[in-house]
Amino acid sequence: MQKRVLILCTGNSCRSQMAELIWRDIGGEKWQTYSAGSDPTGYVHPRAIDVLNELGLETAGLKSKSLAQFCVTQIDLVVSVCDNAKESCPAFVGEDSEHLHWPFEDPAHFEGSDDQVLQKFREVRDQIKEKISHYLQSTSAESA
Repeated sequence: MQKRVLILCTGNSCRSQMAELIWRDIGGEKWQTYSAGSDPTGYVHPRAIDVLNELGLETAGLKSKSLAQFCVTQIDLVVSVCDNAKESCPAFVGEDSEHLHWPFEDPAHFEGSDDQVLQKFREVRDQIKEKISHYLQSTSAESA
């Protein structure tokens, strides 16, 4: 049976978008993967799209989504990737949902040259990928 994961951030423009696509790629058919924001920006950051494309992930159709649209969806796991989103989770997470908090630095707030900003997005993307990989490997080992 597929599990559902919802990845939360404040704006749903960078970290949660990267995590959604990476989780979908690594988790495969075992997971239905969503992301949302407690205060969505209405766009996906172009640098997030760039670094996802570098991994060969399909970014067409990505959009910033509101947490409200998932309130009626049964979610097995909620992962907050920023401290602000963590604060909005208790009201959302049901009794049957597991909640994990993985705070990552927001690369959209990093200042520097274009190359430095792009490198920061790559670093955060790679941290997210490593965290998801580790989690999926550990849960796979537990259920084996």
